[in-house]
Amino acid sequence: MKQTKVSRYVVIGMLSAVSYVLMLLDFPLPGFPSFLKIDFSDIPALLGAIIMGPGTGVLIELFKNIIHVLTTGSETGVPVGHLANFATGTTFILTAYFIYSHVKSKKGLTMGLAAATVVTALTMTILNYLVFIPLYAKFMNFELPKTLVITAILPFNLLKGIILSSVFFLLFLRLQTWISKQEIRFKQV
Repeated sequence: MKQTKVSRYVVIGMLSAVSYVLMLLDFPLPGFPSFLKIDFSDIPALLGAIIMGPGTGVLIELFKNIIHVLTTGSETGVPVGHLANFATGTTFILTAYFIYSHVKSKKGLTMGLAAATVVTALTMTILNYLVFIPLYAKFMNFELPKTLVITAILPFNLLKGIILSSVFFLLFLRLQTWISKQEIRFKQV
């Protein structure tokens, strides 16, 4: 049992590190404002959530963002973008996890990823409108038009969710047997 707890911490650390590196490899999508960037750093967090539970996925998201803000800083002096990334990632992984955990199959994962895409896009549209755009305006001393939420942020998050879901689903298909064994191994703790 003690070895499994140590293994859990090691896996969380490794997935957080992989997630951080993937966060560094972000890139803008054509047709969207350059500050909206896609990365694949939520994939290790979702994998961790499926294997070890939702708390693990949230921890991986948290550690990834803490490491990133400590190593790269923040344009605003306050980690507004990191808070937004944390909100986006946790919304996505928790939605996908809870649906998948009730319907443990490819169909359940597909439903979870589709719901996660929609829920995350809608949640981030609201949070950007009410919280993040006003925070950027306050700390960067310039106004972003609130219409940006509908014209750029909502479609960006929908597209990002579709891309992340597709990549994760393909990864899941290749690792399904291994993931099932790891779920059993880590659920015993």
